[in-house]
Amino acid sequence: MDEEITGLKARLAHIQPVRAVGRVQAIDGTTIWVRGLAETACIGDRLRLMYPGHVLGGEVLRIKEDLVAMMPDEMAEGVSRGDRVAVLGSPTLAPSDSWIGRVIDAYGRPLDGAPLGPGPVRRPFRASPPPAASRGRLGDRLGTGLAVFDTLLPLVQGQRIGLFAGSGVGKSRLLAELARGVEAEVVVLALVGERGREVLDFVRTVMGPAGMARSVVVAATSDRSPLERRRCPLAAMTIAEHFRDQGRHVLYLADSITRFAEAHREVAIAAGELPALRGHPPSVAHQIMRLAERAGPGLEGSGDITAVFSVLVAGSDMDEPVADILRGVLDGHVVLDRKIAERGRFPAVNILHSVSRSLPEAASEHENALIQSVRRLLGAYERSETMIRAGLYKEGEDAVLDQVVRVWEDLDGFLATRSPDGPEHAFQKLELILRRAQGATPTRRGSTQVGMPTVKRGQARA
Repeated sequence: MDEEITGLKARLAHIQPVRAVGRVQAIDGTTIWVRGLAETACIGDRLRLMYPGHVLGGEVLRIKEDLVAMMPDEMAEGVSRGDRVAVLGSPTLAPSDSWIGRVIDAYGRPLDGAPLGPGPVRRPFRASPPPAASRGRLGDRLGTGLAVFDTLLPLVQGQRIGLFAGSGVGKSRLLAELARGVEAEVVVLALVGERGREVLDFVRTVMGPAGMARSVVVAATSDRSPLERRRCPLAAMTIAEHFRDQGRHVLYLADSITRFAEAHREVAIAAGELPALRGHPPSVAHQIMRLAERAGPGLEGSGDITAVFSVLVAGSDMDEPVADILRGVLDGHVVLDRKIAERGRFPAVNILHSVSRSLPEAASEHENALIQSVRRLLGAYERSETMIRAGLYKEGEDAVLDQVVRVWEDLDGFLATRSPDGPEHAFQKLELILRRAQGATPTRRGSTQVGMPTVKRGQARA
């Protein structure tokens, strides 16, 4: 109650009784030119256009001589010359602990029908990342509830990873599994450009009451303006920073950075920026990198933001601009493979194309040996898969290939299992599979194949 009263006081203090007002001078496609605000408005300020029976929001994109270019939130049908436009100032967000369990839009307005009170402190949408020299280190390994991430692709506190996938490969489902399973105090989820039906289904069915009990969902559906879709992951990051500064561990999920980049492209082109990177403006790289840098370990003594950014890669093109930019600034990337999804394994993670940069520190010496053994076996199988399926493989000709063929179904099934008991238990299961691969039962030649490194258990990472 005290926080609600403080938030209400902050909202009242933020009210401006007098605002600068200009008039519509010209309308050019998706841009509205306003006269009379050039000396008052700033780039990025919110504007409110009033015409008979309607109010239209927008944002300042350009200032040219005595004119201000406004990009409206919706189509400018009904707007005419001389309509009044008021300056609302720089947009801010006032997150509150009461936002947990709620679904809101990119401007902090409720989408679930219930009232939503602001917090006491207003935050900018584009905050600076913590100073590089003052940030903490990556934390401990996190349980995720999924065996593949608890073993081969570990996720640690404060790590930032990318989830790269085409459409229909299980990306949203995997994000929901991580939202429910990763060890975190608060989950902040940004849904950018999703269909309206999917947002409701995601909240009620996929997340469910248990998942929403610790989550804040920020949604900007596909029908919303590019301004709002671009602001959605920024708003979610601002909320995550609110909880991080309280000393909490936050899990930030963004679905997807590709739609964020597409929304920025629409805004940047309207602002006069020319496309350069396969249709994307040059500024898209800075937008993506700045968003990613805001996540990660906080200042010493504060909390952390562990982040998962999803990227839609058309035709599995990992070199397309958005994927290439994001992959270069993250602490690991996970690639979902359509071929794996088509044969029914979830999550459809391609281990050989994925990497976690928290290794080798995130695992003990013995666990790292297990991980290397699995990668070696999977690599051998991938190189010879065509030969094996064609019936040309003969047991005994290749010791490593003999091992992986012996346990292929068990190993592939392990990558699809849940691990509710945590990473240690998942590694025990993995070790049993690898011991069977060594040849627990004699081969037809009567010998036992040995391929997994025999390493004594070492100490956990420092």
